[in-house]
Amino acid sequence: MNIANRCALIFSMLWIITPALADPSVRVVGLFAGAAVVTIDGQRHMLRVGKPGPQGVELLSANSNTARLAINGAPRDFSLQTDYSESHTEPEQQRVVVPRGQGGHFRIQGSINGHGVPFLIDTGATTVAMNSGHARRLGIDYKVTGTRVGVTTASGITAGYRVRLERIKVGEIELQNIEGMVLEGGHPTEVLLGMSFLSRLRMIDEGNTLVMERRY
Repeated sequence: MNIANRCALIFSMLWIITPALADPSVRVVGLFAGAAVVTIDGQRHMLRVGKPGPQGVELLSANSNTARLAINGAPRDFSLQTDYSESHTEPEQQRVVVPRGQGGHFRIQGSINGHGVPFLIDTGATTVAMNSGHARRLGIDYKVTGTRVGVTTASGITAGYRVRLERIKVGEIELQNIEGMVLEGGHPTEVLLGMSFLSRLRMIDEGNTLVMERRY
């Protein structure tokens, strides 16, 4: 057997004995129209229809009841599931039901570090975000305690400060040690309740209402 044939045989054997890559462990823990919160191998991600996701997982469609995901190219249907990381030691499930408001948005009254604040629920915001005026009214000394970063906005690069928010409460749900972002200037005009808070909840968009439940 010549060298070329011998190499071809070796490569063929390697191809046969190499196991196929295993599909990641996927669970759907939040559902929206056209979007879903998904845990992939224990890490939570917000997936949107038409945008590729991590580890070969892509959201094909979603509504308040089910999501269709492509996992390494194979489509599968998922309903809302429980995260295995949850502990069920709490006697009651903490949940908040938010009605859809003006403009089709979800807004809720809550608090940051004990100070009352109205939130705009925004799954497109990576963190809880506010402008510098909001921060001053809430007693957040962001220039001292925060880390300065550049933030890309519609009007260009804006100075921002990454901060840690001690606690945020909406309804009966209170979470601690939440990442926030303070932007210099007047934008955003509302305090955005973003994914640094929302990813720690189960969320179901029921059309006219948004149901949020705390994970345990």
